[in-house]
Amino acid sequence: MVPTMPKPPLLPIMPIWPKRSGPAGPSDHQGASDASDHRGRFALAPASAGHRARALAKRLLPGGVRAGLRALYRIAGHARDEIALARARAIADGRGPGDEVRFLRYTVRVGDEVGFYCAFKDEFVRRIYHFESERPRPLIIDGGGSIGMSTLYFKHVYPEARVITFEPDPAIFRLLEENVRRNHLSDVRLVNAGLAAERGTLRFLQGESLTGRLSASSGAPPIASDDRGAPRFETSVPVPVVTLSDYLDQEVDFLKLNIEGQELPVLMEVEKSGKLSQVRELVLEYHGWGEGEQRLGALLTLLDRNGFRYLVHDFDSETSAHSKPPFRRDAGKTWFCLVHAFRTRRSKEPA
Repeated sequence: MVPTMPKPPLLPIMPIWPKRSGPAGPSDHQGASDASDHRGRFALAPASAGHRARALAKRLLPGGVRAGLRALYRIAGHARDEIALARARAIADGRGPGDEVRFLRYTVRVGDEVGFYCAFKDEFVRRIYHFESERPRPLIIDGGGSIGMSTLYFKHVYPEARVITFEPDPAIFRLLEENVRRNHLSDVRLVNAGLAAERGTLRFLQGESLTGRLSASSGAPPIASDDRGAPRFETSVPVPVVTLSDYLDQEVDFLKLNIEGQELPVLMEVEKSGKLSQVRELVLEYHGWGEGEQRLGALLTLLDRNGFRYLVHDFDSETSAHSKPPFRRDAGKTWFCLVHAFRTRRSKEPA
């Protein structure tokens, strides 16, 4: 019999960026935000200041020196990120459903160690959902909130942001509610429902490690598994589903969609409603299910005909190893990519 290793103590992951100044939130669940710096710890220098610094360096420093400084800056940034990820791996090791993890100034109850590590890596280190808001109180829709890591990131960068977060899985939703409450996040509306092409009820297929997807219209094969450790679905529960268009009665600064293959039917419903013009910018995660439907082309075509420019990125090798060269003809491998879509001018709408 293999002995069970004791779980590591509850230790904090050290901050990657300097702490935001300002008062701590109150003890109730309606935490206060610091209006003096709406970008929080991820505050960036004003664009004009950056342009002035680059112009000054261009006048004073030879090209070779500037190139060397840029290389050192990239190396330092990479080293900083790798240190943060090493800490995240250490603190996530051995964590199971319901265990607590502390990072930055937050405490969260997690679903499993892999889920927490991937969320921290992608959302707080790689910053895959980062966007530059033109107003201090952006309206953000978080489709597929899971345990709340992306919602925490949005409130971390924009403390005054208004966030609507959707999560259909009742077990994960309980963790999401607790994590939002214990971290004193204000102006966050939690919706225990999935996003789909029409209102109603669907079966939610649950995996072993608090993962899953809706049973219909996801484009996935009947049983999903991959080499990344994604579980086969063991049970299913009925969950309510709603349409995204019902929540687009005003301009949305940023839309995040990580809804396990529902991205295309959800956006088709919004397009049909005529409300996609309410979305200024979005990031969606495309799920290339092994042996499932290929929907990336249809998604990009939909975005293009609605006036969006887009960028596509296939994550790193930890998240999407099968999309990296050398390529192999293996249709059974699941891969993932991010699509960042934005409007170059607010006045640019589909013809």
